[in-house]
Amino acid sequence: MASVEECREALQALTGRLGEMDQKNRDSFFSNRSFSCNVTDLGVTFVTRITQNGAEPVKEAGPDEPPADIKLTANSDDVVSLAATPANIARMWLAGRVKIQASMRDLLALRRVL
Repeated sequence: MASVEECREALQALTGRLGEMDQKNRDSFFSNRSFSCNVTDLGVTFVTRITQNGAEPVKEAGPDEPPADIKLTANSDDVVSLAATPANIARMWLAGRVKIQASMRDLLALRRVL
């Protein structure tokens, strides 16, 4: 089982990749979208926002945090694995290891980016 800090760092790396997209593509796919990841085995949820300036730092969600536009649910080992190999997200989703809640537009954008 990965630690809370390992998961936060993995998510920071993953969202950092989205933030490294050129601004035009980032704006067209993820302009001002919030992202959360519920790490089920650690009982923690992380949040960040992708803006026109890139990805904000990943932080633990507070009790008054509004619902995210894109919600990911996975255990800690799968979060770390996903960040290391983002291309495996479809395989992990089909195997039931990762759950994603998002609009159709966001799902298509994730598919193109990851």
